[in-house]
Amino acid sequence: MLTQLGKNAKRAAAELAVAPTENKNDILKAMAQALRDNSEKILDANAKDIENGRKNGMAGSLIDRLMLTPTRIEDMAKGIEEIILLPDPVGKILWETERPNGLKIQRVTVPLGVIGIIYEARPNVTSDAAALAIKAGSAVILRGGKEAFCSNCAITDCMRDAVKSTGFDPDIVELVRDTSRESSAALMRLNEYVDVLIPRGSASLINAVVENSTVPVIETGAGNCHIYVDSDADIDMAADIVFNAKTQRISVCNAAESLLLHKDIAELALIAIKARLDEKNVVLYGDEASRAICPDIEPADGDDWAREYLDYKMSVKVVSSLSEAVEHIRKYSTGHSETIVTENTQNAEEFLNRVDSSAVYHNASTRFTDGGEFGFGAEIGISTQKLHARGPLGLPQLTSFKYKIYGNGQTR
Repeated sequence: MLTQLGKNAKRAAAELAVAPTENKNDILKAMAQALRDNSEKILDANAKDIENGRKNGMAGSLIDRLMLTPTRIEDMAKGIEEIILLPDPVGKILWETERPNGLKIQRVTVPLGVIGIIYEARPNVTSDAAALAIKAGSAVILRGGKEAFCSNCAITDCMRDAVKSTGFDPDIVELVRDTSRESSAALMRLNEYVDVLIPRGSASLINAVVENSTVPVIETGAGNCHIYVDSDADIDMAADIVFNAKTQRISVCNAAESLLLHKDIAELALIAIKARLDEKNVVLYGDEASRAICPDIEPADGDDWAREYLDYKMSVKVVSSLSEAVEHIRKYSTGHSETIVTENTQNAEEFLNRVDSSAVYHNASTRFTDGGEFGFGAEIGISTQKLHARGPLGLPQLTSFKYKIYGNGQTR
């Protein structure tokens, strides 16, 4: 079955790769409208997934990831429409030169081809990934988790109908409807047809794909994101940023999980920040210094510093200097997103230069690490690796390049 999906996607990708921008945008317009027109059907399918999840004891944070609402479906449609407005990333001349022998050489962006996506309980990824791949001239094979099976089927069916209505091959969007581990493993080995594989989900899913795939992988990362409150921080600003980064949506990879406080400001800052976090009943796990300030903080164990909670939980540690904060982040960060809160521009710049994560912030929430917030439209994931792409994977990151060489009879 996977082999046939691969063959179909490869065939469809060849047609899409040379499609004009206006044709790709027509597909996306039809897809956005299809989501709106089929909203009730998608919500009914999602309700079945939610019911099954609750029966199976799914955690509240995962239910939040899984749940669709009329607003979220409208946001999915708007996300596709935002991609329509973005420049076509295909066919851009990145570099050109003329050699002494008269050869003219251009490096030009091209589609990746067939993109495989393995993801878990976030059905909005289904439309985001498909729309980005299409605008970037690639076909996509989607392999979602069993938790969102009904939702993914409903979303994919309406998108495929939309593609077909524009005269293009609906196999530019395919869904693996077998959610067994065997289907996932088979997709990881579909080298003949899949050009790149992107995992999106938990650390265990990402590690499994990285360790077992023979298809090239763009690794997206788990998010143990840090906020460091410097000695020169505005405490009210720090409290606002931590509250937003931790509680605005707990189930996402750019939510803050770790709080570091400079010792000179720790007492005032922690009391103010904890008061805000208490509004959402956030449980803090701290070191001895933080517990001396707020005794009701739970004691942290060694694993808390590296943990991605995806819950109303957060680790907190008091540090003696900016350098200690940077070293702590180097040791425990997943390389996703980190923030410094400070009014000291020199300290801010030192932090931004020394912290080696895909996104580093000064006086802003980590929740902005997102393709839409960066102006990329939607995103397929956040890459924490350094080869090919890093940070939000939007349109520009979903292309490769080739060289075009123009001659007039040259031989060597």
